[in-house]
Amino acid sequence: MELISSAERNRLFERFHHDAFHLELRDDYSVPDEDDPFQRWLAGEETEHSYLAPWLSLVRQSTARGMTVRRVRVVSEPLTPYIQWEHTVTAANEGAGEDIRWLPRRFLPADAVFPFDGQDWWLFDDHLLAVGHFDQAGRILGSQIIEDTDTVTKCARLRDRLWTLAVPHTEYAP
Repeated sequence: MELISSAERNRLFERFHHDAFHLELRDDYSVPDEDDPFQRWLAGEETEHSYLAPWLSLVRQSTARGMTVRRVRVVSEPLTPYIQWEHTVTAANEGAGEDIRWLPRRFLPADAVFPFDGQDWWLFDDHLLAVGHFDQAGRILGSQIIEDTDTVTKCARLRDRLWTLAVPHTEYAP
């Protein structure tokens, strides 16, 4: 299986025309750029969001072109420390134009099927998937590109279903 880097995946934002949707299913991520801010937050220190600057810039550029950037975070409750921290920094994402919703696992439909062994994925314009692959420590290895129409259609249906069930960030109080 061929994987593209996170930087290559982010370049896909230059090619999409309408919508980029991210489904997050993990309760913890090991993102090297976030290690220090996360550890400082755990220690009760004030944290700045400079590590988010490249992402926020990408979101601003995309939404300025009239595109939507959305994500649903499926989370276990009580929230893990990482997801608690992620919740506190989500306002920065939304300030850049990203629309984020939260879906506690207990509200998942019993018949919901998650493709790719429950890996996270990005869906661009209902025609291209970038499926994240992670190592045992939770670090991203890269993304697999999938354009198979049947698979993409199933993911679009799942996206629509979960989006309607998920709670907007401003209304989600963990």
